[in-house]
Amino acid sequence: MNSLSPDERVRIISALVEGTSLRAVSRMTGIARNTITTLLVNLGEACMKYHDAHVRNVRVRRLQCDEIWAYVGSKQKNTSPDKKEIGWGDVWTWVGLDADTKLVVSYLVGGRGADWAYDFIKDCAERIRGRVQLTTDGHKPYLEAVEENFGADIDYATLHKIYGASEETVGRYSPAKCIGTDCKVVVGDPDPQHISTSFVERQNLTMRMHMRRFTRLTNGFSKKLDNHAYAVALHFMYCNFVRTHQTLKTTPAVAAGLADHVWSMDELIALMPEPKTEKRGPYKPRNSN
Repeated sequence: MNSLSPDERVRIISALVEGTSLRAVSRMTGIARNTITTLLVNLGEACMKYHDAHVRNVRVRRLQCDEIWAYVGSKQKNTSPDKKEIGWGDVWTWVGLDADTKLVVSYLVGGRGADWAYDFIKDCAERIRGRVQLTTDGHKPYLEAVEENFGADIDYATLHKIYGASEETVGRYSPAKCIGTDCKVVVGDPDPQHISTSFVERQNLTMRMHMRRFTRLTNGFSKKLDNHAYAVALHFMYCNFVRTHQTLKTTPAVAAGLADHVWSMDELIALMPEPKTEKRGPYKPRNSN
């Protein structure tokens, strides 16, 4: 990766954040797949650190949270116990989105149980200042997690969508039809007009479009859990700071006051520290005796 020029790095990362697979990027650029993976890992780790350090003390009026499913290596039902130990199987990405600025305030890659819900909501609470209106789906682990991390200082409601089979759809992968919703106020006084998860669900669609690892019915799924997490970190850094939102006409980071301009791809890649290069010692011929 040390030999990659700045232009090559921009070409690689630009392709990855637009949903191109690793192998396709390798074919397009002529650069080895392992080199591209190393670049993704290093930049993804830098994006994680930057988000953790700088996306804090954010004023959020309306927060929407949701989880999106993917898998690493193989689906959970097809994964052996040995493979599960190294991170294979179903993996969920928790997303907390500011409905006004479209900023992804917090995200977490892991399981879908109560411990993961607690860690995710705790992270959201630590990054937000002021009272917030929160909407989640009907996933039960949210309830205890919100109570323990926000207490009564929140306006919280759940929105449970009810799905049924559509008469017009035929086939295993046909989408279910939403036949109704069930809204419940959990705590506080949330505004009924803003009890919604539409924006965060739209962000889930963006994830599936901009990360090949999330595209259904393909072989572009992640093979390593760490690489999956690094790809998610890169995606959210790109969406928050680089990609101009069509409705906002700027980036979510600018709208939220976390940046004063729209970042370029060069600025995004500059988050990654330059690799340390060590000078080789003098050549010593091998003794032929």
